Amino acid sequence: MIVQPYSSDYQDRVVDLILTIQRDEFLIPIQLSDQLDLLDIPRFYQQNKGNFWIAIDKNKLIGTIGLIDMGHSQGVLRKMFVLPEYRGQTIGVGKKLLDSLINWSQQQGVNQIYLGTTEKFKAAHRFYEKNGFIEIEKAQLPSQFPLMAVDTKFYLLKL
Repeated sequence: MIVQPYSSDYQDRVVDLILTIQRDEFLIPIQLSDQLDLLDIPRFYQQNKGNFWIAIDKNKLIGTIGLIDMGHSQGVLRKMFVLPEYRGQTIGVGKKLLDSLINWSQQQGVNQIYLGTTEKFKAAHRFYEKNGFIEIEKAQLPSQFPLMAVDTKFYLLKL
């Protein structure tokens, strides 16, 4: 399994992976039209101090994670998704994706990483908390934080 920066060769597979997990596993009524960032990952993520990574196992896309640069040494973690059969500590795909994002952030001078998530992602909440994220109130988000309609729970990691 390898983690590498996104390339457009994986565009369709990234969209399929994320929409399948959102809709089929978590029954979130979200469409591609609600997530236009997925149609132009380089423009939304791979700008300034941001980036987007994919995890691949034997040419199969198994996970994603993105960082949006908000300026002010702050970033937003977005689109962290791992196929169910690759989750957990044994394989560590989520941890490797998060470590890639954190290492990149530190190299770029980003010292605060925010994220928004839905109440339905209980295992994700535990994962974030175990990895140093603290839950914050929506009112504590920076004014430039890009809110998603489905997000109801918010976290901050100080590097």
